[in-house]
Amino acid sequence: MRFSALMLLSLALPLGGCVSSGLDGMVTGSVSAPESSIYGARPDEAHPLPATNVSAVPKKYLRQTVNFRGEQPPGTLVVDTRNRFLYLVQPGGKAMRYGIGVGKAGLEFSGSAKIGRKAAWPSWTPTSDMLAREPERNMPWKNGMPGGLGNPLGPRALYLYAGGRDTLFRIHGTTEPHTIGKAVSSGCIRMFNQDVIDLYNRVPVGTEVVVLHNSHPLDQFGEAMAGVADQIGKGISNIAESVQQ
Repeated sequence: MRFSALMLLSLALPLGGCVSSGLDGMVTGSVSAPESSIYGARPDEAHPLPATNVSAVPKKYLRQTVNFRGEQPPGTLVVDTRNRFLYLVQPGGKAMRYGIGVGKAGLEFSGSAKIGRKAAWPSWTPTSDMLAREPERNMPWKNGMPGGLGNPLGPRALYLYAGGRDTLFRIHGTTEPHTIGKAVSSGCIRMFNQDVIDLYNRVPVGTEVVVLHNSHPLDQFGEAMAGVADQIGKGISNIAESVQQ
């Protein structure tokens, strides 16, 4: 048992040693960043935002810098709906990768668009389909729900336009962080609230957006490292529980 513990710890230490601090508390090159530094409370927001509990979400969906294998130029947003990732392409073959949740509306648009406008604490109005499907839940907001902690768009929204017209495709926050990495019944592209704030601050109106539905992973190295980190973390947790017993 002691030998196994030492072996796992020796594997874990190089991962921690390779990280370097990035913008907004981000740690690049690894998923071992303290989650509280990324997904902590934002008391200075117009609606003070509580910390997000990401413990139930696989670590590969947490914000991190990865080696990007796509062909899109720096500054482009790439939405990979199949693998549940959104990339902000950066110079030097890198990208900031965010985990996303995909709703039905998020699968109805593909191709290229631009961010036509951005909104902080946006209002939300349910569609006619949503009103018909869940009238008791949505009818009170048929004329719109103001921005706030209970608003399903979360603290920020990015609205995609093509040919100067609104595509009705949005990238936004969520009141259901456990759905990140999953396909859900409604909505477009949802992100952790702290992640959509980070993205909102990084990209201007006019940013090019490419939406892919059947893409192969665009950063296989990042996928492999996330899997290794998950396995090491589980192994160390099991050892700790055995020692306590």
